[in-house]
Amino acid sequence: MQAAKPGNRERAVSRRDVLRTSVAVGAGLAFPALVPASVFGAQAPSERITVGCIGVGRMGTGDMKEALGFQHVQVVAVCDVDSKRVSIAQKTVESTYAKRTGGGDYKGCATYGDYRELVARKDIDAVQIATPDHWHILPALAAARAGKDIFLQKPLTLTIQEGRLLSDTVRRYNRIFLVGSQQRSEKEWRTACELVRNGRVGKLQRILVGFGTDPGCEPKPTMPVPENLDYEMWLGPAPWAPYTEERVHPQNSISARPGWLRIADYGAGMITGWGSHHLDIAQWGMGTEYTGPVEIEGEAEFPRDGLWDVHGPFRVEYTYANGVKVVCADEKKNRGGVTFEGDKGWVWVTRGRIDVEPKSILQETIGAGETRLYVSNHHKANFYECVKARKETIAPVEVGHRSCTVCLLGDIAMRLGRKLSWDPDKEQFRNDNEANRMLSKPMRAPWVL
Repeated sequence: MQAAKPGNRERAVSRRDVLRTSVAVGAGLAFPALVPASVFGAQAPSERITVGCIGVGRMGTGDMKEALGFQHVQVVAVCDVDSKRVSIAQKTVESTYAKRTGGGDYKGCATYGDYRELVARKDIDAVQIATPDHWHILPALAAARAGKDIFLQKPLTLTIQEGRLLSDTVRRYNRIFLVGSQQRSEKEWRTACELVRNGRVGKLQRILVGFGTDPGCEPKPTMPVPENLDYEMWLGPAPWAPYTEERVHPQNSISARPGWLRIADYGAGMITGWGSHHLDIAQWGMGTEYTGPVEIEGEAEFPRDGLWDVHGPFRVEYTYANGVKVVCADEKKNRGGVTFEGDKGWVWVTRGRIDVEPKSILQETIGAGETRLYVSNHHKANFYECVKARKETIAPVEVGHRSCTVCLLGDIAMRLGRKLSWDPDKEQFRNDNEANRMLSKPMRAPWVL
């Protein structure tokens, strides 16, 4: 499939005349009725954005609570394959809205165990998806095809093939889309990228990216599947594997880090976990967010046995057509964050901090006629503002796909252990059938793209 070309990606799409709120009861599904506008502030029901949350675990709960904080947003449904988590999320939504009326017994949040039932609701305008990585593509595709706007947690997809399909589908259905690369909505990162894009460090030569890694673990015993977990649905398109708690997520905590993050069938590890943030910034600072590297070479240590099997200590070097080298490695090799090195200075940035050399760089202003980057001061607010205005977000789908692709190219290079040549226009490796087979993964029946 051909990649979309850079250009003006802002699409003026017709908003529905009204945000519909009630549909007929069918297939045993009952939908909540509208509540008075006073519950949600001054916004009339027709002006509110109705939202369904797919995945309400560690990240999804935080995303859901953010949505609850907007007066013009109404969460009407939550979905998860773990019924215990669904119940907690429903209570959170309903108690939050009840408090806004000074008490009462608000019952307006529906619950689902299957995302397809939530997406089928015609009264839902947007979805927030915060599932394991192997469950990103199918709900996102279904939502786009059903006419929903989409917030999707990073990394965008599990494979490069999935990312291309999702980007093309979102644009085909004219959906507003935001990937959860929230560093783009934080001032320090934007400032660093503007300084680099406007030549304050001179000619850009190298970018150093650093973040942590995950340990492996010993083999884990097979355990009975908890009654509240639809484990077959949790596995979904991934290969079948016996249940053990550290394969999925903790049963006694929503906030604790889940084991699936460290298993290659469900994600690529920290190269996509943190790489989706930091390599995204590297691309933004270079102005290459709609393309990618032309060569990749990587090495890593992988666990020899045990349940968790993603990379440990690693180093990946990317070469871009502009001659810039991006070196991404664990924090024992590279300083955490992103360092842009030019022939006249450097800029280092991490969350909440920025440093430069020479120090005078930070005293400079970006003048008229220079490059100014998209300003967003709150990631989720940007999403809902763009849903209402029908404008492109700070982190649209094609940018999310390109950033995720850089991460996944690194994973492939680490696993193959040799230099790879990449065509960012065709999104194929040059003369390497083995590497090209790693651009996709088979899906377990009956799931298909």
